[in-house]
Amino acid sequence: MPKRVLTGVVVSDKADKTVTVLVERRVMHPVYKKFISRSKKYAAHDETNAYKTGDTVRIEECRPISKSKRWIVLGGEGPTQRKEAAAATKDEVASAAPARRSRRAAKAAATPE
Repeated sequence: MPKRVLTGVVVSDKADKTVTVLVERRVMHPVYKKFISRSKKYAAHDETNAYKTGDTVRIEECRPISKSKRWIVLGGEGPTQRKEAAAATKDEVASAAPARRSRRAAKAAATPE
């Protein structure tokens, strides 16, 4: 039987070699037939303490490591990817966004004097 793999966001990294991952899923309400969000927190083993709060990670089922840890971190957006993504976002914003002017400034620039 294959091991389950889930994707979630790290909400706590205070413990040594452990991260708490919040996994959200959408389920249909049995009576009202509307989609509602359900979430659950999992304690996952992070051997290198590489993942910090806010990182998106993939976790996989494994043998029991401690009383509450039955998941291990496979990978995700770690510290190096965060820095690269932030730098790329800054570059994209700087190159893509033209200088914005207020309507009054644009009108003054358009009117010949």
